[in-house]
Amino acid sequence: MTAPDSFRIQIEPQGWSFDCPPDETLLTAALAAGIELPNSCRNGTCRACIARLVAGRIEHKIKWPGLSFDEKQDGWILPCVACPREGVTIEQPHALQRPDR
Repeated sequence: MTAPDSFRIQIEPQGWSFDCPPDETLLTAALAAGIELPNSCRNGTCRACIARLVAGRIEHKIKWPGLSFDEKQDGWILPCVACPREGVTIEQPHALQRPDR
């Protein structure tokens, strides 16, 4: 079975969506699609991009991103180092859509 070229990513509560390849981070794909997610370090340490995983499955590119065990158990992820493994819905009320899109 071959891996899909991309997965559909949904941003709530705005209802925006975009495609993300399995080897790209949610943050990078969102920015390319004109959706601004909060971000700063882009390496999983500052936590500026923290969001809640509502549905789907991701894999962080680093073994232990800047999240506690309890936060990970509660569904928090860091989109700057999170790659999709299937279609994903995240909750990020501070996301903005660029007007040029």
